[in-house]
Order: sequence, then C-alpha cells, then structure tokens
Amino acid sequence: MVKTSISLVAALISFVSFSNHKVSIPDVEVVGSGSVPQVVKDNHNTLHLVFGKGDSILYAFSKNGGTTFCEPELVDTVPQLFSFAMRGPQISATENGVCIVAATQQGNLLSYQKKGSERWKKSGRVNDLDTVAKEGLLALGSNGKQGLFAVWLDLRQGQNNIYGAQSVDGGRHWSKNKMIYTSPDGHVCECCKPSVAVQGNHIAVMFRNWVGGNRNLYLIQSFDGGQTFQRAEKLGLGNWKLDGCPMDGGGLMIDPKDNVQTVWRRQDKIFATQLGAAEQEIGAGRSCTIEAVKDKTVYAWVEGGDVVVRKPDGSKINLGKGQLPALQATDEEKVVCVWEKEGQILKAVVTI
Repeated sequence: MVKTSISLVAALISFVSFSNHKVSIPDVEVVGSGSVPQVVKDNHNTLHLVFGKGDSILYAFSKNGGTTFCEPELVDTVPQLFSFAMRGPQISATENGVCIVAATQQGNLLSYQKKGSERWKKSGRVNDLDTVAKEGLLALGSNGKQGLFAVWLDLRQGQNNIYGAQSVDGGRHWSKNKMIYTSPDGHVCECCKPSVAVQGNHIAVMFRNWVGGNRNLYLIQSFDGGQTFQRAEKLGLGNWKLDGCPMDGGGLMIDPKDNVQTVWRRQDKIFATQLGAAEQEIGAGRSCTIEAVKDKTVYAWVEGGDVVVRKPDGSKINLGKGQLPALQATDEEKVVCVWEKEGQILKAVVTI
C-alpha cells in the first residue's frame, strides 16, 4: 500500500512537472510607473526601454536580456507630453547610441540623443513646420548604424496624412520633412499609429488608410534610404468599412530575406500577411505587434483584456491583464515583452 501511494505521488509530481514545463508561464515583473512603453536592442545586446508618465519621458536599460532593468531615469520633462493611447515616446538604437522622439500635444516632435554613458541631450525638433503633428502618432526606425527615419500623422495639408524625416547622425539633426503619402480621399485614418521598419536602404512604412470609407492597412516602401517612395499598396484581400477610427495601427518588420512581414487588426480579428498575399488569421483582439527571432516570427496582442504572445509554433502564452504590448528579441531563443497595466510598466521574458 505504501509503495503504491509513493508511486502514485511520484506519478502525480511527474505529470505536474511535465504540464508546467509545457505551459511555462514566465515571471511578470514591474519595471516602473508609466504608460506606452517601447523597447529596442542595440548592437551590444543592451535593451533600451522608454515610456511616458504624465509630462515625463523615462528611460531604463537592461544588460542581461531583460531579466532585470535598471531604475528608470528621467530624460526630460515636457509640458503636455503625449504619454497615453498609443501616443508615447519612440526609441531606436544606433551604432553608438540611442535616440528618442516624443510628441507634444501642441503638435511638435522633440528629439533626444544619448551616446554610451553620456547623459541624454535634447537635439532638436523633427517637424520643420510648427505644430503639425497634433495627433501625436509617430514611429521611429533605425538601420543599426547612424541612420534613423521617423514617420507621423501630419496636418500641414489641412488633414492628417503621412510625413517623414531622416537623420544620418543618430538623431542630432533631421532632414527637411517629406510627404510620404496623401490619401486620394483627403486624409488617412485619423487616430491610428503608423509603423516603420528600416534595414539598410530599405524603409517600410505601414499605416491605416481611409479610402472609400474603408479603414485598411497600406504599405509604402523606399529602397534608396527614404529619398523616394514607391506607390502605396493595400495589405490583404478583405476590407473594413467603418464610420469611425479603430485606433489600432498594427506592426511590421523586415525579415532577413528583405521581405516585409506585417500584422494588423480588422474588426475583432488579427491578421498576418506579406505584400501581395492573402491575409492569414492568427487570433482575435487588438493592439498587435510583431518581432523576428532569427528566422522565426513572434506576435503579441491584447485579447479579452489580456496580453498574449503567440510563439512560432502557433501556441499562445497569456501574460495577464494589460494593454499596448511591445516585443524585442533578446537572443535566438527569447523575446522580452513590455506592456502597461493600470499605470505600471510590466515585462516578461518569453522563451520561444
């Protein structure tokens, strides 16, 4: 009887251990107080995190793959900083530093630069016409060297369309602003964040358009470092006719084969696709994002109020309540996911 009981207990322990191994829920930890986080990795494998808190731009870094982050430090205090509803500071890593671009509610885009262990320096304004970025919706990408490209919703034509600017010195100076796309119906979707990815001279910009009442995602690309852009092309085969703004932009990346991979929402579904291909439904929810881990793809979104991460094998991990997730690969086997929940920035390292 004793032997039977011991065997049963051992079997139960083995089953529980096997089950726990399969689900493998990562630890969730608080990085600091704030909202709208963004995270990137530099060429030295250091993670750089930015987020807003009221009028404060806050920054933290991790040198151990996101296991721990340093105590957040103040970059700057900006009156009426956009730090809510997708409208937060954006960050990109350069060859020897980091750049942050933040939007004010007056409609200006402010640039900050940090090299190595130096302090943050305010390097100027990205928009060359005053107060044209009043939606505060922008994205920032880096080629991994000194090249940066920023895109945003711009009002200089009277309604919101897509404009951009380039920096060739890590964010110290910004080029004359370029009109990237103007909708034939007058404006793009008014409250959806654009996305940008940069790889060498290849720049990909994704945005939600407004054509014939349809709120579809479009992709526009440059192959000469942003000097010229090709014709904007619709993503996916379906349409979303909507009298209103879904306030949901999606995400994109340029994979190692120089193909653009995208993820976005239509109605209550999450779709992934490449340009010219039919969309593939991968889940349900909103606020989706995408990341490459070597030759594999990882997605995250909000489903039923929970942040979920979809691994390359199609399995999902629920990280708990929250919104606005952002992903960054830390090595060939892990990603760090950061998100906001009730005024706090949370993070988890997910093994894929």
